[in-house]
Amino acid sequence: MKFLSKFILFFLFIAILGLVIAYARGYRFDFQNRSLNSTGIIAVSSYPKTAKIYINGLLKGVTDANLTLSPGNYQVEIKKEGYTSWTKSINLKGELVINIDTVLYPINPTLSPLTNLGIIKAIPLEDTNKIIVFTETGVYLFEAGRRPLSFFPPLKTIVKKELFLETIDFSTGLVSVSPDLKQAIFEFDQSGEKYAYLLSLEEENQSSLDLSLSEQSKQALIDAWEKQKQANFLKILETYPSDFVKIASDSFKVIAFSPNETKVLYQSLVNIDLPTMTKQPLIATNQAQETKNLKKNGVYVYDKKEDKNYEISNAQSVNSLIDQSIQWYFDSRHLVIEEAKKISIVDYDNSNRLAVYSGPFEAKFFTTTSDGKIIILANLNPEANKLPDLYLVGIR
Repeated sequence: MKFLSKFILFFLFIAILGLVIAYARGYRFDFQNRSLNSTGIIAVSSYPKTAKIYINGLLKGVTDANLTLSPGNYQVEIKKEGYTSWTKSINLKGELVINIDTVLYPINPTLSPLTNLGIIKAIPLEDTNKIIVFTETGVYLFEAGRRPLSFFPPLKTIVKKELFLETIDFSTGLVSVSPDLKQAIFEFDQSGEKYAYLLSLEEENQSSLDLSLSEQSKQALIDAWEKQKQANFLKILETYPSDFVKIASDSFKVIAFSPNETKVLYQSLVNIDLPTMTKQPLIATNQAQETKNLKKNGVYVYDKKEDKNYEISNAQSVNSLIDQSIQWYFDSRHLVIEEAKKISIVDYDNSNRLAVYSGPFEAKFFTTTSDGKIIILANLNPEANKLPDLYLVGIR
């Protein structure tokens, strides 16, 4: 009798343990059909929080939430009043968790002035919050991350205008920056004559080293900087799968790595097929349709964590997506793109493209800050101001 009681208790313990494990793995009892069925979980979070979650058009709660559902196809929509909505189709499988982490953007973003000097030209420095600005009085370095007490953030002087020839036209300025961001070569084209100056970006230049008489020295320095930048790119690229590194070295032009360096935005220089890099396929990964068949001049994003590749722009529309017209967003999960008279943000898999700013701004210039805002160059009162200024677009 005592042995039988212990056996029953042991059997109950095993049964309860099995039920707990099954529950943890997503199994639920269907009382209607009297069966134990597997379920999946959709874990939904958002910025800002407390956005409404709709599954197949039905309200299921607010973020952040874990929704336990039967396997199947679902249309997930995230909404919050005053913000853009987000939607995606997913295929949920039993015993798996799909994470959805969305960013919603205000329908009416704020616009705040950052300068009041009148800017002839602005050039952002890659991977920083700094912008080189050319004004009628000189060249300055604007640091977007600084938050001084004064209304307009102070600009750091690089060089005053009087150190240049009077005929120099700042609107023709081109800037080549050293890999350590401590120096830059400023080039100008004036009536067919080319002028170049080597200047420090760390302090105000009281005199300049004129390189315009030594084209060979200028080009040698630019080539050395470019070689170092490529070496830095290759160092990051070496953390990617070896097959991808080999193809990228011969066939890709790297545009930019994501801030966390897990994704790379690149242009394919040839028609080529990407092989599968991982030996075993990952589960519960991004379900967006990927592209392994690359076309010459197409722009793509490769995600090394999931070994997936997404087309951002094909060869026909690539001209609008090079250099400053496309950038990584600070969270490494989105791209910011300048399109026809608007600035849009798109998921890195090229889904959910949303216009976040369509007000006035100067084409061919925008940059993002480390806290998720956008800086534009705009002239909001052209009748009174002949030159634009920097403005902060508050989309976050």
